[in-house]
Parts: sequence; structure tokens; C-alpha cells
Amino acid sequence: MNDPDRRDPEAFLRQAAQEGRGRLKIFLGAAPGVGKTYEMLTDGMQRRKAGIDVVVGVVETHGRKETEALLVGHEIILRRSIDHMGHRLGEMDIDAILERRPALVLVDELAHTNATGSRHPKRYQDVEELLDAGIDVYSTVNIQHVESLNDVVASFTRVRVRETVPDSILEMAEIEVVDIPPDELIERLKDGKVYIPQEATRALGHFFSKSNLTALREMALRRAAQAVDAQMLDYVRAHALAGSFAAGERILVAISEVPSAQGLVRAAKRLADALKAPWAAVHIETQRSLAFTAQEREQLADTMALASRLGATTATIPAPSVVEGLRHYLGDARATQIVIGKSTRSWWFELRYGSVVDKLVREVGDVAIHVLPGDDPGRGPRSLAQMVGQGWGQPIDYVWSTLMIMGMTALGRLLIEIIDLGNIALLYLIPVMFAAASFGLRAGLFSGLLSSLAYNFFFLPPTGTLTVNNPENVISILVLLGVAIVTSQFAALVRAKADLAQTSARQNAALAGFSRQLTVSASQEELMQTICAEVSRLLSVRTVLLLPSRDGPELRAAFPPEDRLEQIERAAAQWAMDNAQPAGRGSSTLTASDWLFHPLRTTRGVLGVLGLAREDAGAPLRSDQIPLLMSLLDQASIAFDRMALEEEMLDARQIRERDRLRSALLSSVSHDLRTPLTTIISAMHELKRQHPSELVDTVDAEAQRLNRFVANLLDMARVEAGALPLKVEPTDLFDAVAGAVHDTRKSLIGHEVKVDILPDIPLVRVDPTLLHHCLINLLDNAGRYGDPGTPVIVRGRRLPDAITLSVLDEGPGIPSGAESRVFDTFTRLEGSDRVKHGTGLGLAIVKGFAEAMGLRVSATNNPDPFGACFTIIIPHALIITELPHEDII
Repeated sequence: MNDPDRRDPEAFLRQAAQEGRGRLKIFLGAAPGVGKTYEMLTDGMQRRKAGIDVVVGVVETHGRKETEALLVGHEIILRRSIDHMGHRLGEMDIDAILERRPALVLVDELAHTNATGSRHPKRYQDVEELLDAGIDVYSTVNIQHVESLNDVVASFTRVRVRETVPDSILEMAEIEVVDIPPDELIERLKDGKVYIPQEATRALGHFFSKSNLTALREMALRRAAQAVDAQMLDYVRAHALAGSFAAGERILVAISEVPSAQGLVRAAKRLADALKAPWAAVHIETQRSLAFTAQEREQLADTMALASRLGATTATIPAPSVVEGLRHYLGDARATQIVIGKSTRSWWFELRYGSVVDKLVREVGDVAIHVLPGDDPGRGPRSLAQMVGQGWGQPIDYVWSTLMIMGMTALGRLLIEIIDLGNIALLYLIPVMFAAASFGLRAGLFSGLLSSLAYNFFFLPPTGTLTVNNPENVISILVLLGVAIVTSQFAALVRAKADLAQTSARQNAALAGFSRQLTVSASQEELMQTICAEVSRLLSVRTVLLLPSRDGPELRAAFPPEDRLEQIERAAAQWAMDNAQPAGRGSSTLTASDWLFHPLRTTRGVLGVLGLAREDAGAPLRSDQIPLLMSLLDQASIAFDRMALEEEMLDARQIRERDRLRSALLSSVSHDLRTPLTTIISAMHELKRQHPSELVDTVDAEAQRLNRFVANLLDMARVEAGALPLKVEPTDLFDAVAGAVHDTRKSLIGHEVKVDILPDIPLVRVDPTLLHHCLINLLDNAGRYGDPGTPVIVRGRRLPDAITLSVLDEGPGIPSGAESRVFDTFTRLEGSDRVKHGTGLGLAIVKGFAEAMGLRVSATNNPDPFGACFTIIIPHALIITELPHEDII
């Protein structure tokens, strides 16, 4: 049990780990344009005026004059120039900052992806290195860039953010929310203070709608509150500060084995939803828990499972008493409200045991207590047999106690002539302490009463009767009885604490052994078998482990060996996989199954399910086994996830090696073919000049086709090897198209080429040679697969955020759903533009060359007239213009 007055070791170690590191402050915004960079620069200037050594590591102004003005007066570390595919990109110079070693550095756009060739792939990793060096960092990030919120943001904005930062970065940072109302941000957008006018119009209809901005604003405020709450809890635990320190609410519900506890859980869930607060369900395990019947254990397990399904954090805490356990857990969890049930007890029961609710009200202080009725219809008092068999211990306990008292009596009769009568009374404390420590409080009280009677009967005059003549002897009997009762109480308490400590130590030892067994597993199959065997041994159950497959849950391991599962078991396993919740016997779903299936959950989803069952077809788990099972499942999930990631990394290495060998083979073969082909083509040209004939023309045409094939092989090898030297320069698209049309005139025989490019299309920054190859392949594709006599159209259009260059033909088109696969290497689609002779490399080369230049390609069907449309998309960043630009994602 954790002492709330003692520093939490884990929290203290986390704080100690920050010693010597720099502090990170993040300016968090709901969307671009709220003023994060402006606020960071303003705060940095104030620190500079206060005498702090501040430098600017990297700041993106995006052409905003207000932001640029704030850079005046700041020392700016020049960016490091990196050559990326022919582009000169400027990235933060981390080495220069470490050498300069300021007290504070300003680093904009924390989620930024660094160019290839940088020390770290992500800017937040650069920031971590600066923090490790003891340098404070100010940075900015939008809420949509937080990793855990990526899917949530995409679900309502329809924009998936590709650049994210881990949640752990926010958890270690001081957060300042930069917030403005949605209406004000929309006005800024309309005024051109966020994007250029064309982009602002598009953004208002999509990402920057008022509903999206309101949702993002709420997410930013909530995420900041969560981070602050977590940091506050770490601080108060590390410094053992009393109090809840809660800006928000935290709910705790105390549950027991009674059926009405499920009503308490549902009430706590409604309260947590109303307050939008986290909540937990806890069961305090005392000595009384050992006397639960099988029905009561099953009821407790159902209640715990219900709380887990409703989203609560569940825990079972061993403690000497319910009040003490709740008090310690409340202090550790810093809960602000507790939900507890109160049953109607007789005055005699409360006189003997007291009221849990009354004690809580007196002892927990500033925690709000919600008391709900906890009576259970039909739950009458326990029978005498139950009380004797459970609360009063076993009959053999009282037999041993009686025998020890008889032994002490015989010893006392032997020593009566040697020692004083008062000292003989002390001998009877030995069986009292032994009975209380070994058999419990009631056995100790029985021994105390029997000892006082034996002392009176055998030693106090007149002996042989229970009559006492001397008033002093009456006092001796009462003192002996009182000491026996007090001693029984203390001995029983020590025994209870020892039992709880033994239970906790046993569980910790089991978890440590389980972890060691998982660590030494060398393969996934061995790991799965180890999980089944160890869980079976620790919980005395049969176990199976199933993984998802196309045909449903697949049985992969079992202990003892299991050949097959019935259909109802497979249905329960599938439900557990799909819903990430327990299913089967002992749960609330598909209870007809003999197996209980628990999901193995990780951050990547459900990896599989673990099934448990007993040989006697009884309930798979007792309530006291649930905490151990949850811990085992957590460790198994982590080990399973680690093994799966290792195998994926191995597969990725094998794929990379295979691609490297293929590229080497392609390069080698194509180089070896190039030399004889060059000789053949030269000879054919000379032969055509001296002896022209149809046969010579045919041979020359096929030699040229083979030469193009070899050239494509070489180009593909260069694309896959990432060895394309770029020479980027301003390029006129009309001239580029004209040159490509001229070089493919033989492939376009029988097709009229129409060039539809508006005269106001601006120049673009591309490699003209690679763009020429892209256009040649697209035109050659259109000439070969377009219907004879149909035109081929080259169309260029200016969009608000890009320029598109499309090649359209009137052929059979592309099969539905194959638009993206048509660009794959060596892919030829039946019933499409690729049905005729070809290598399946032309369009793959187009995609590779385009992406090397920072362009994108797409393939669609043109509705009227029908045919294929292949488009090269040139983004705004490569268009020669002075207008500023900031990409939404």
C-alpha cells in the first residue's frame, strides 16, 4: 500500500531525470493562423530584454509582415543548406546552435519533417537533442499534429496530417495555448493574413469551416488540460503534497461483491460523462474477501468487467480495511469525488463494525462523497453454517487452541510451587497470541475467554470451581481477559497484513517470472506457446491463443494442446477481436461459450485474443485473479507487439535487400545490352542509307524499340536506387510539350496532337530532361493505345494551388479501381490502355521521375469522349511566383 505522505518513487525519478535538461515550452494552437509563431517571438523578445541569451533556430514567417517584423532584434542562426534531389533546402543547423550554446532557442513548426541527409528525420528529435544539452526550447505545433489525435482530426476535417509529434513530447513540455475565436480566425483568413486569396477561398469551404475550427479549438484546450493535469500529479506525488490539486474532476467508485454494485458503476459512469471526467472502479480486498462464496466471486468479476467495458480504470487493492484501502487509493489517484453504496445494517452490526460511509466522511477530508442505496433484495443474513465455515474459521482451529490451553494448564500445575500465581496467568497469553496469529481474531478471542476460565478453575482458590473469593483475583481474571483480547486484536492485524503482503509478493513474483519467460522467447510461435503455458500455470486454467486471419480467428497456440474450437467459441473470439472487449463465459457477451476470451490490446490495435477455460467447465476466473490476469495480458501484449515489430523490420530488410539486388541486376543487364545495341543501331542506319528496303526498316524499328526498353530499364534502376541527378531550372511548359511531341512523332502517326495550354501558364522549377522523359512516355502510351484516327490532347491548366498537365487519348480507358495500380512497375492491366505489347515500365518511370522532382501523377478515365487521362500535378511550391504559401497539412 502506498503511503500518501511518502514521495512516489516513479514520479520522483521522472522529475530527477529532468535535472540538467533544458525546458521545453510549446505554443499550442487549434489551426494555422492563430498566432503561435507571433506569440513565441513576442515571448522570446521579452526573455531577451530580461537578460536571457535567446537565439532563433528556425522560424517560418510565410511572408507575413507582422511576423517578419518581430524577427528584428533577434540573433538568427543561419540555416544549413542541404541538397535534396537538386533542390537546395534550408534546415535548422543544430551543430551551430550547440556550438553557440544559448540559454533559449526558438524553433518553429515542431512537427516538421527534415530533408534527407539531416541528422534526424524529424525536427522534434532535433529539439530533444537540444534539451539533452541543457538548452531551453520554445516551439510551436497545431493540435492536428499530435499523434494520438491524428485519426480523430481526419474523421471530421477530411484532411489527414502526415507530419505528427508523439504525445510524450507534449507530456514533458510546458504548454501555452494560443487561442482566438473561430469567427476571428475566419476574418483573418478572408483578409489574406493566413493564406493567399485563392487558397483562402478553398480553405474556407473545407478545413477552415466554423464547425471544424470549433472542434479543433476544444481539442486543443482539452489536450493542454490533460498535459497540465498529468504534470501536476507527477509533481504532487514526487513531493508528497496533500490534497487533490484538481482543476478538473476525477471520479472513483467503490465496488463490492453485492449485485447492487453494478448500479453504482452505472451511476459513476453517468456522473463521469456529465462532468467529462476520468473515472476508476476499485475493489478493496480485505480478509473478508477470502470468505467469498463462488457466487459472490462471480458477481464481483461481472461488476469489474462492466466497469471496464464502460471505460473505467479498474483496480483491486489489498488493505487491512475498506476505509483504509479507499483512503490510500483516493490519495494516490487524487480523486475529487467518490461514489459508494450504503446498505441498511442493524444497530448491533454498526456498533460492532462501524459504518464505512461514516468513517469515510470523517477521514477523507475534501473529497465529495456520493452515497447511494446499496440494499439487495433477497440478500438475507448468512446462515450459521456459513458464519462458522467462513467468518468463524474451521473447527480444527478451535481444537488446536483448546489443546494448547490444556498444555499451558498442565505446565502451570507443574510450576505452581516454583513461580508466583500472577506469572502463571502470563503463560496463557502464549496460546492466545498463537491462535490469533494462526487462525484469526475469533480464534484468539475464544482462546482468551477459555484461558481466563481455565486460570480461574485450576489456579484461583477455591480451585475446581469457577467461584472467586478474593476480589483481587477477580481483577486478575479481568486483566487476563482484557490483555488476551487486545493481544488477539494485534496478532490478528499483523496476520492480516502479512497475508496481504504475501499475496502482493506472490503476484509480483509471478509477474517477474512471466516477464523473464517472455523475454527469452526467440520466435513468435515460441512466444505464443510460452504465453499460454505460463498463464495456464499461474491461473490453473486451460488456455488458447488465436490470431486474426481471412477465415476468422486462427488457433495458433494452446496449453494443454487443443485441436479445435466450437463455432460458439470462434464467434466469441471474433467479437473480442472486433470490439477489443472480453467475450464468452464470465463476460456479458456470448456467455454460452465455455471459454472466456480477452483481447491482447496494443497501440496498433488488437493483435489477438487469449482464451481461458477450466477443466470442470466452471467460471474461468475468480475475482481475486482478475488483477493478475490484467497484468499478464498487458505484459503479453507488449511482448507480442515487440515480436511482431521485429518480424516486420526483418521483412522490411529483406524487401530492401531484394529491391537492391533487383536494381543491381537491372542496371547490369541494361548496361551490358546498351553496347551491342548501339552498334546494331549505327549499322542499321548505314545499311538504310546504302540499301533501303522494308526489311531493313523493320529491323531498325525493332532495334529502336529494344533500345527504348533498355533505356527504360536503366531509368527504372536509377529511380529505385534514388540516384537521379536533378538539374532544376525555370521551364516553359509549352516548350517542354512541343519538344516531347516532336520526339514522339513516329509513335503518334495516325493521331492529331492538340496542345491546349493557356498562354498565362507561369514557368515552373523542374528538371527539363526528366519532365521531357515523362511527357515522352505519356505521349508514347497515348499513341500506342488510343484508337486509330483519334486525337491526342495535351492540356495545361492553372488551379489555385497547382498546375496540371494532362495527356488524354480516346482508347479503351482504365478498369475501375485500377487507377493507382497502373503506375506500378511491370504492371499491365487487361482491358485497359496497357493491353497491347509493352514492358509495363513506361508509366512507372513517369511516376518515379515525377516524384523525384516533387510532382504527383494520377490516372483517370475521361468521360466524353471516353479514354484515359494521365495527369502530372505541379504543386504551388514549384511555380515561379512571389506569393507566399503555407500547406494546410
